[in-house]
Amino acid sequence: MTQPEDQCVLAVDVGGTTIKGAVVGEDGRRRHTLTVPSRADDDPVKAVRSLCVQLRDDALDLGATPAAIGVVTPGLVDETNGVVRYAANLRFRNVPLRALVGDDLGLPVAVGHDARAAGVAEAVAGAARGLDNFLLLPLGTGIAAAVVVHGEPVPGATGSAGEVGHMPVHPGGEPCSCGQRGCLEVYASAGGLARRYARLGGTPGSDSRAIADAVATDPVAAVVWNDATQALGTALATLTLTLDPARIVLGGGLADAGELFFDPVRDALRAALAWRTPPPVLRSAFGAQAAQIGAAVLARRLAGLSVPDGWGAPEPEEG
Repeated sequence: MTQPEDQCVLAVDVGGTTIKGAVVGEDGRRRHTLTVPSRADDDPVKAVRSLCVQLRDDALDLGATPAAIGVVTPGLVDETNGVVRYAANLRFRNVPLRALVGDDLGLPVAVGHDARAAGVAEAVAGAARGLDNFLLLPLGTGIAAAVVVHGEPVPGATGSAGEVGHMPVHPGGEPCSCGQRGCLEVYASAGGLARRYARLGGTPGSDSRAIADAVATDPVAAVVWNDATQALGTALATLTLTLDPARIVLGGGLADAGELFFDPVRDALRAALAWRTPPPVLRSAFGAQAAQIGAAVLARRLAGLSVPDGWGAPEPEEG
């Protein structure tokens, strides 16, 4: 008979470029990871299903018994019914993910939004631990936000709360893939930063890390970096005035630049809030793993397993 300590959950974070899976043990540690392209065989739904099956099989090979699986995606997610209504980068439209994965694996399936799941992780064991009201913005290919109020991520009336990447920060500005102009995502997402840098004459193919490294010596890098931090600071001011969060947590590639990024963002936020003190702006404790850990938390809750405070916390760095 399998012992309780051999019980695990499966966690899958579906992104526009890759799908990341993990077998997460009772102690919140990832015992095994698996990453595949999102567009394997040009069919993202097939790729997600295949990874979930492989992850279950890998867990069994480890001698662990999966209790449930959590799958999180970007886009408009109907968490109640387990359906991804629309995810542009994945070409998902009305995908019954819970039913498909559940039929494949024979396990309970929690389907969630990646940013809201990341917010769950930060609340349980990360930069927002112990807070009932905060914002989390992962700055990746796009930008979404987890709006946590009274301890719960807010999905909104249609499941689209937190799509702040399409907040206009420069009305009439540069075009966005959504059809609008001047969206925050155009200027302050990692993907948008790279596209603007190349379009304005920077080195093609440079990612946000390379652009950050070039800010001190490359005028084009300095311009797009300043535009990004100013746009984000403006957006955070609007969100602060609307929601009054106790803390703002930023994750994703741009946040990896540390104070080079956070200092001008905090300055821009402070300048836009002349009459009130801005909330603290902190870096995500989980970074790129936040959504995956959040998916594991969703899976444990669905399976009726405990999620104690601090569960899944990042291990201290050595050194």
